[in-house]
Parts: sequence; structure tokens; C-alpha cells
Amino acid sequence: MQFLLALIVAGPLLGAAAALLPAPPGLKGKSPDQAVLRHGVTVTGVILLAALVLALGFDHDHPSKMQATTDISWIRALDVRIHLGVDGISLPLLVLTALLTFLCALYSYFKMPAGPSPKAFVALLLVLESGTLATFAVLDLVLFFLAFEMVLVPMYFLIARWGGEGRQAAAWKFILYTLLGSVVMLLGLLLIGLKAGTFDMVALATDNGRGLTTSVQVIAVLAVGLGLAVKTPMWPLHSWLPDAHTAAPTVGSVLLAGVLLKMGTYGFVRIVLPITPDGMATFAPYLAAFAVAGIIYGSLACLALVKPGNKGDLKRLIAYSSVGHMGFVLLGIATMTPTGVNGALFANIAHGLVTGLLFFLVGAVKDRYGTADLDTLAGATGAALYGRAPRLGALLAFAAVASLGLPGLAGFWGEMLALFGAFEPAEGLSRPAFLTFMAIGAFGTLLTAAYLLLVVRRVCMGGPRPAGETAIADVQGYEFAAWTPLVALTVLAGLWPAVLLGLTDPAVQQLLAGGPR
Repeated sequence: MQFLLALIVAGPLLGAAAALLPAPPGLKGKSPDQAVLRHGVTVTGVILLAALVLALGFDHDHPSKMQATTDISWIRALDVRIHLGVDGISLPLLVLTALLTFLCALYSYFKMPAGPSPKAFVALLLVLESGTLATFAVLDLVLFFLAFEMVLVPMYFLIARWGGEGRQAAAWKFILYTLLGSVVMLLGLLLIGLKAGTFDMVALATDNGRGLTTSVQVIAVLAVGLGLAVKTPMWPLHSWLPDAHTAAPTVGSVLLAGVLLKMGTYGFVRIVLPITPDGMATFAPYLAAFAVAGIIYGSLACLALVKPGNKGDLKRLIAYSSVGHMGFVLLGIATMTPTGVNGALFANIAHGLVTGLLFFLVGAVKDRYGTADLDTLAGATGAALYGRAPRLGALLAFAAVASLGLPGLAGFWGEMLALFGAFEPAEGLSRPAFLTFMAIGAFGTLLTAAYLLLVVRRVCMGGPRPAGETAIADVQGYEFAAWTPLVALTVLAGLWPAVLLGLTDPAVQQLLAGGPR
């Protein structure tokens, strides 16, 4: 188990280095480009297999216990350690990251985004995977920061070199926002480690803030929370996200929404909640207020984009929808209750599955029509997917209703549990305030349903293909292979939520309570 986790974290880095080397003569295939893309599929496939074996070997009877741990001294002067481990909170995120990266590599093998050398593309994809997996596996504050920062450079280049219109400006905006947030976060992490005398996240969580004064906790939450809020992204620190998503290639958007946004909310659960509980209690009402503001703002922005005549971009709309969906995650965290935090973790996974699928589908629509402009797609000669590409239209409608939180699909449970958590927040938090937040969040679900159903009506409905018009390809074999796992897991998580909640709940209960591990 220790070897598996080390392989999962370090394997993609070794694969990235190998991708830059010349392909062995027997593995070149038809061209060097095909060989390196196949290498990307192989490496991400091995990492996914290792993550699945790790999940199968995980002790599901004790999901609150750190498992597959490695603990090696690294910087003795600061007591910084190479400390790795997984519990019921991090394991689903590890598997989700490995799955989405493999599906992106598989999709790129058949549909490589336009841009420079595939060698650089595959190497950057693997470095991005390694940094993300490390973020969810490390148990040292300094290592967490390094892993958190490691993903910025590959994502910057994926947007800037393989993106679409406006990619340079979007890439700069992405890196500047996230770097500035990270500088503040680093100061907060150093404050925690130096004041507590350790950077070990397990020891700090076990202590549950008892070694830190309230004033230190308040300052630490403000600093760390700002850095995490930028990456989440929390309104009003979200403005880098729509531009980044709109300009990014399809696989970049999938990984940005499906994985990178989860790093911020994971940091709130793993670091802020258990290590600085008093400071978190001070800021929880404000975090909840910003969360519900994001829910309403994201929904209203989407409604404006979908309105006829506004030249709304479908990728941009899905990006703004992420601001609203991550608002539910932040609301669940702000309740500081097991119910709310479990809802936040469930919504994290559901958002990764559903929004990853949505960005795949929007990318496919853009490839076929040459645009993601809603007015063009909904015009008299627009997409009309039900009549022209019925399977693609059905998948887009499925992803939309999953995103709006239809009962029986993955999107429902996380939002419902977050609202339940707001109904009965943690002791010491203002119940009237959180009841107000709950009501606003519930209203946000209605707005979410409104804009997503309008998207389905405008893009999917319409007459059959006029005579003489070029046929539009329906779902291709490689697309079916890349999208089917996301569809299946969306249904499975919706019908059988206990699989995920059974992992997260014991770990959340212990994380909030502190005590021995």
C-alpha cells in the first residue's frame, strides 16, 4: 500500500520525464507524435489502475485512519517531513483525479488539441496529474503548499499554448490570481507551523487547535482561507475562472473544473476546519454569506448568458455554473457540521464527474460546429442536437439535469446535505443567519434548473437537418469510451450515495472532533 501511494504520486513525474525522451524504435508506431500520446494513455492508465488497487486494498472498516502512510524526515531544521497517507476524505479525490486524467489522455490520443509538440502536451499533463495527486496525499503543510503550487505552471502552459481565442490573457490572469493567493496562503501555513511547533497535518488535526491561540487561528484562517478561496473559486475572487475555461482546450477545462477546483475546498476540510477551529468559527458566517452570494451570482450570470441575443458562450456558461456549484461546497464547509462537510465532499466528487462530462460534451459540440456561441447554436440552422446527433443531444441533456441536482443523480445529494447542514449549523454559529443562507441557497437551485433547462431547449431542440446540409457526426467510439465512465459513476453515486458517504463520514467525524488517530 505504501508503494502504491508513492507510485501514484511520483509515477506521473517519471512518465513526464520519459515523454520528453525519444521513443524506443519498437514503440514509435506510425509517428513519434502517436507514440508520445500513447505513452500518455499508458502512464495515466497505470496510475488509474494503481489508484483502483489502492481503493480496493483500503481498510473500509476504518476509513478515518490514515493508511498507506510514508513518513520520512526531509528538512530536519524545520521538521518538514515527506509524509504521505490517505483516509476516507482523500481517497475518492485521488481516484477521481486519476480517472479524469486518464480519460483526458485517452481523448487527446484521438483528438489532440491544436498547438505545439504533443511531447510537451503529454509531459505537462503528467506533471499536472502528479501535483494534483500529491496535494490530496501529502500530510505536511510545506509539502501541501509545494504540491498546491506545482499544478500552476502546467495549467498555465496548457491554456497559453493549446487554448483558443484570448488564451494568453486568460493564462496570465489564471497564474497571477492563483500565485497572489498562494503567497498569502504560505504566510498562514508558516504561521501555523511555527506557532504549533510542527508542520505535520495529522498531529495538528489531532491537537484540534489547542496549541494555537484564538488570535493566531483567526490570522491563519484569514491568510490560508484567502489562498484557498481563490483556487475554489469563491465569489468575488472567481473572475479568473470564466476566462480560463473559455480559452482552455477541452481537456484543460475538464481537469480545471473536475480536479483543480477541488484542491481549494480540500484545503478547507483538511487544514482550516480541524487545525484552526476557533478561527474558522469566527469566519464561518462570512464564508457562508460569500458562498450563497456565489450561488446566486453564478446562476444569474448563466441566465444572462443563455438569454437570446446576448452572444453567450456555452463554455463560459458552464464555467459560471461552477462558481454556483462550488458555492454549495463552501456553504457545507461553513456549517462546521458532519452533515454539511459530508455534503461538501460529496458535492466535490459530483461536480468533478458532471462538470467534467459537460466540458467534454461542449468541446465536442464546438468541434462539430466550430463555435460554442449559444445564439449560433440555437439559430434556425443551429445545433438541434436531438434531430442531428441524437446521442450527443441525449448526453448533453443528461449532464444538464445531473448538474441541476435531479434526484437519483450525483448532483442531488451534495447540495441537499449542504442545505441540511445549514439548517442546523455547529454550536456557536447563528442559526437564524444560516437558515437565511439555506433559503437563499435553495432559491439558487431553482435558478440553476432554469438556466440549464434553457440550455437544453436552445441547443438540443429544433428541427431535423435540412436537405443538402452537411451531416453532423454523432458520438464517436473514442468519445463513447471517454464519457461512459462519467455517466455510469454519476448514476451510481446518485442511486447509491452510501458508497461515498460511508468513506467520508467517519473521517469527517474524527476530523471535526480531533483526538487520537
